[in-house]
Amino acid sequence: MSPVAKGRIAFVPARYGKDVIGGAEIVMTHLAAGFRDRGWEVEILTTCALDHFQWDNVLPAGRTVEDGIAVHRFPAVMSTGGVERARLEGEIHGGRSLSPQEQQRWMNDGMRVPGLYHHLLDHAGDYRAIVLGPYMFWPAFAGSQVAPERSILWTCLHDEPYAYLDLFKPVFTGVAGLLFQSPPEHDLAHRISPRLAPHALTGCGVEVPEAYDPEGFRERYNITGPFVLYAGRREGAKGWERLLEGFARATVRRDLPFSLVTMGGGEVNPPESIKDRVFDVGFLPNHERDNAFAAASAYLQPSAYEAFSRTIMEAWLAGTPVIANGASAVVAHHCEASGAGLLYDDDYELEEALAFVAQAPEAAAALAVSGRDYVLRNYQWPDVLDRVEAAVLDMTAPQTASVNP
Repeated sequence: MSPVAKGRIAFVPARYGKDVIGGAEIVMTHLAAGFRDRGWEVEILTTCALDHFQWDNVLPAGRTVEDGIAVHRFPAVMSTGGVERARLEGEIHGGRSLSPQEQQRWMNDGMRVPGLYHHLLDHAGDYRAIVLGPYMFWPAFAGSQVAPERSILWTCLHDEPYAYLDLFKPVFTGVAGLLFQSPPEHDLAHRISPRLAPHALTGCGVEVPEAYDPEGFRERYNITGPFVLYAGRREGAKGWERLLEGFARATVRRDLPFSLVTMGGGEVNPPESIKDRVFDVGFLPNHERDNAFAAASAYLQPSAYEAFSRTIMEAWLAGTPVIANGASAVVAHHCEASGAGLLYDDDYELEEALAFVAQAPEAAAALAVSGRDYVLRNYQWPDVLDRVEAAVLDMTAPQTASVNP
């Protein structure tokens, strides 16, 4: 039996590790390290998977210690081919109201982590707080219901059909607390569920690079001429295919000088008309990611489903203007509050924004100056950690006895 300094806290991302790409996973990693440095006894509870498409168990199950943090990995389980989940998902997007039984079938006919669930059943009382997210992944949904009085959700809430399912009402209303990253996410939660659990608007932290090497990036990746950048998952939910179509249309119609450089995961599949203009640099280490942002003429954010959007913050820190999908209330909020982004609602407006950056590069670059100030003023990690830690202490009760390590 050994006492802990401030308490024991568990963070429950669906994936964890240095090779994991994903905004929520990156945030959980930084939160865990921040709480460790503030005197908390931190544990990570996660899967053995790195890829969120197939959920293959590529890392060994069990306990390891990584960067001074205990990491417990449990196998991800895919019991079926997910045929019923896919069918029900189509009906959710089609607007049909699913029965409670169908909603449960949808949630459980995908990736599950029984070992993690049973760990929480046996050990939830060992933790003052259990921080889980995003809301729609099985570990957060199921895990938050084991000990709701200790569970805090890093919601990652988007205005999407899943969020309105009755299935999630106990999660949004019955846990110890909800943490929101942006005012639009907070407002959306109130529209979805008028009687929310205790909640706090904490924002999200972004790392500030010490220096950038844009020309070195160009040389190392053999990129010549001006380019625009996309970073993240190449998939429909992120607007990737639509972005490719809009970029192809704009560059051909206006004879724009840009290439499109993309980093991240997923298939690229550019249209034939711009195949020689699209460059995939894959997964980059953090310093090269930062250099890519600094080298770009503009950063493109096509996703309508964002709870925070770290990538636009990384672009602004690098002095790069943002061209973003105005359908995302979160991204629109950041662009309007900072004055550092151009919003588009269709392919024609995307074309005009790209043409502006091509024709007036100095004016476009000047937009990003206020963006950097906006990020530094609102989203530095020490300030965000202050808010998150205060929320955790307010939303949960102190541990009354020491626990086994």
